[in-house]
Amino acid sequence: MAKIPEDVIEEIRSQVNIVDVVSQFVQLKQSGKNLFGLCPFHEERTPSFSVAEDKQIFHCFSCGRGGNVFKFLMELQNISFPEAVKKVAEMEHLSVDDKYFSDAGNAQASAENTRQKQLIDLHEQTVKLYHHILTNTKMGQPALDYLHQRGVSDDTIAIYQLGYAPGQRLLKPFFDERKTDFQLLRKSGLFSEDQDGNLRDRFVDRVMYPIRNGGGQTIAFSGRLLTANSDMPKYLNSPETEIFNKRKVLFNLDLARPNIRGKDPAILFEGFMDVITAYQAGIKSGIASMGTSLTEQQIYDIKRITHEVVISYDGDTPGQKAIKRAIDAFNQQQSHVEMKIISVPDGMDPDEFIRKKGADAFKQLITHAQAPIEFELSYLKKQFNLDSEVDQSHYIAEALKLISQVDSGISRDLYLNRLADEFSVDKKLLSQQLAPLTRKPTAPVQTPRTYQQPVQLNQTKHYSLVEKAEMQLMSRMLHYHDIWLKVSNVSGFAFVDEPYQMLYLLAEGYFTKFDTYNVATFSNLISEASLQSLLVEIDMLELPDNPTNAEIDNYLNILMNRAPVEEKLKKKRAELRQATKIGDIDKQKELTIEIVKLEQQKRMKQQV
Repeated sequence: MAKIPEDVIEEIRSQVNIVDVVSQFVQLKQSGKNLFGLCPFHEERTPSFSVAEDKQIFHCFSCGRGGNVFKFLMELQNISFPEAVKKVAEMEHLSVDDKYFSDAGNAQASAENTRQKQLIDLHEQTVKLYHHILTNTKMGQPALDYLHQRGVSDDTIAIYQLGYAPGQRLLKPFFDERKTDFQLLRKSGLFSEDQDGNLRDRFVDRVMYPIRNGGGQTIAFSGRLLTANSDMPKYLNSPETEIFNKRKVLFNLDLARPNIRGKDPAILFEGFMDVITAYQAGIKSGIASMGTSLTEQQIYDIKRITHEVVISYDGDTPGQKAIKRAIDAFNQQQSHVEMKIISVPDGMDPDEFIRKKGADAFKQLITHAQAPIEFELSYLKKQFNLDSEVDQSHYIAEALKLISQVDSGISRDLYLNRLADEFSVDKKLLSQQLAPLTRKPTAPVQTPRTYQQPVQLNQTKHYSLVEKAEMQLMSRMLHYHDIWLKVSNVSGFAFVDEPYQMLYLLAEGYFTKFDTYNVATFSNLISEASLQSLLVEIDMLELPDNPTNAEIDNYLNILMNRAPVEEKLKKKRAELRQATKIGDIDKQKELTIEIVKLEQQKRMKQQV
């Protein structure tokens, strides 16, 4: 079948700014001529993920991933190249003939047949079935009435593709009719298995909330029991599968991300209905963890896209405890995220508050959200009997510990004034007790908005003399056509390491089609991920302008003269170690003489 034409791919790529796409997933900040952020492919504390807007490429100096805008989406969302091309076109509202994608999807995307994609497809079919039952059948009417009673509109039901799993257990027969692979059904998490190996629908008589990944694909469900039953849990979530790990998922991130990137704060809710009700009310940056305890991965995903988080959990006692745990979790991760806290009044949860008081009232709560220290001081008070002088003393001691963690000296002074007035204590005495707590002989504490210096290439990887020469020569050859012609006309020239030689051969093909070099365009012609990453790493080198003949001759000398000798030396030394290990005296003498000769050759070539 036909592949997507190269000119179509290049037309799409050239009309898209990689920064606009990456910024939807990573919070980028300017550092020098490039933009840096926390890598979306691995956890890190110091930004090492770089985007070069002038070259239209990304590169992580820690994990080594790199490429153009298509490669970014392929790596991030585990999709094929044709899918990435289509997604980029859709994101930028570019009109492209669908025939390229329908043909190319079958011809080029072998990954579509992977287990994960099959599982996701299974969940997407389940979403459609449950949504149809909810909105178009008599058996779904009680569930639809329940959602309407909770104030959920039909538009919102459609946006979130809410559904209903009936008591009749229709899902297994649905897939049996389609002759779906039994082992795939077993691994999906959509069914429970009895002792005889028979599968039954896991979700029965439940309002179904699809759980999507960051790319908007359904990977799991949470089902709320419609009819009260003391023997059944009120909420039932999918078990963990190949595509679903609850520690790594934030509910509604796919819909909230554009609004968060649009400078709205991320609002961290406790429940799905809090998120959905807020979204319906026009508050569209809400997300929720899969449980009340935040994980490292969830915090990392939040701080990748924003520096401002508003925590809005339930106003009851368990909700307040969950807020305290969330504050501690962010602090333990040294997340450098600016937190604010909403204390929903009268013990209500956000869903209930918005339905009773309205969206404007909740927006006022956001506007007047507390700093974490305010919440923690208030929360701390509830742990003591302040009618007791002993408990007052204990509370003041603990409050001073909290105040000592405030970075601003002015803010600390204001909190001391409040503490002194509230308990009629001499402020000087409080200041004396606070002073030793604020002395920090270790590294200074950074404020939440501190942006750490990005990691650079030479801080993370050691390169041999030969590999440095290969990287730098390849960079010069790609960017300066006269150097390309000079090197390619050297008799017997070849790069020492196979990846560089492969890039060299691919570049020969590139220059038969294009007169000028563009790294993002060249990247489209490379199918192997490791070579794409290497190409980007080479292009991110910072070399002086105007290379000299002496510089190029030095690279050639290293690769054509010194490199072969060093490779032989490496081999002979390995043989000598083996001969020594087995006690072969004659072989040791022979190898020693050869090594001495090679060392002499190496010194002579260094003088050339």
